[in-house]
Amino acid sequence: MINLAKRVIRQTLNDKRSVMMILVAPLLILTLVYLLLGDSSYVPTIGMDKDTMPAPAVTALEEQELKVVEISNDDTDDAKNYLKDHQEVDAVINLSKSSGMDITLYEPSKKGTIAVSEIQKAMSTLNPSAKVTMNYVYGKQDESTFDSLGYVFLALFSFFLVFIISGMALVRERSGGTLERLLMTPIKRGEVILGYTLGYSVFAIVQAILIVFYSIYILGLNSVGNIGWILLVMVLLAITAVSFGAMISVFASSELQVVQMIPFTIIPQVFFSGLIPLDLIPYHLGNLCYIMPIYYGAAAIKGVMVYGDGFLQIWGYLLGLIIYALLLYLLNTLALKKFRKL
Repeated sequence: MINLAKRVIRQTLNDKRSVMMILVAPLLILTLVYLLLGDSSYVPTIGMDKDTMPAPAVTALEEQELKVVEISNDDTDDAKNYLKDHQEVDAVINLSKSSGMDITLYEPSKKGTIAVSEIQKAMSTLNPSAKVTMNYVYGKQDESTFDSLGYVFLALFSFFLVFIISGMALVRERSGGTLERLLMTPIKRGEVILGYTLGYSVFAIVQAILIVFYSIYILGLNSVGNIGWILLVMVLLAITAVSFGAMISVFASSELQVVQMIPFTIIPQVFFSGLIPLDLIPYHLGNLCYIMPIYYGAAAIKGVMVYGDGFLQIWGYLLGLIIYALLLYLLNTLALKKFRKL
């Protein structure tokens, strides 16, 4: 029994990927969770017309951890359009004797929650029983978590599942000798990668269509924009996932090693997919989103589903996915050199 245990320990220590997964991956994930979900130093910005606000209320708000921007009375009356044009402002407040305090936010988010919390702290010192009305430019106060974050799950599920299937299948092709025999023929390396990509992309496209229609028409996920743009984004994201899985499979010699790479390749992308506003991430780490394909897919889907965007608004995200897929195609083609025997 002791000898068996020693053998298992030696085998595990000799497998660098297993050691990384056991020791490094938990620390990496916990660090990301801490940075994203820990105490935030973010200072929200609120807009208000100081001339129409009571002086004690203005003083109380300025004493909180808030950046106060003075706007005109017309802007406070038309707060939704103001926030559309000034997304750097988190909330617009308007105080009246008849309706109490109206707080208008761009959308339900952590940034908005921080802003409302600071406003409520200020108002509690003046009138704890004051009536507060919440309004949103996009979304609503009582919507479920699935409604507000459904676009993230569409992107994550599509990318993750296709990545696993394509990555494991390509490792199996290589370990079984199929890939080497194929490369011994006159077929070009680029054609091999393109063939695998097209083959798995067929199933990825079917999956994307199924997920979108099921989420919207069966689960009731709300979508403001055209469903066709959502399908296009999902298809591009799925094709990118196939290429991403092919690239990861180059560094894996078995299906288990593909799974071992998930904490380093997929899980970090989850935190930059839109679950938390990127500008809340400290040390400017939110900029890492631009090297992660899930970000482009999730941002485009959110634009269509939440804001009702069309091609003119999401073309940058579509271009990002296309460029990512082309780069992965080139990298995968170059990586096949190590497997070509003739």
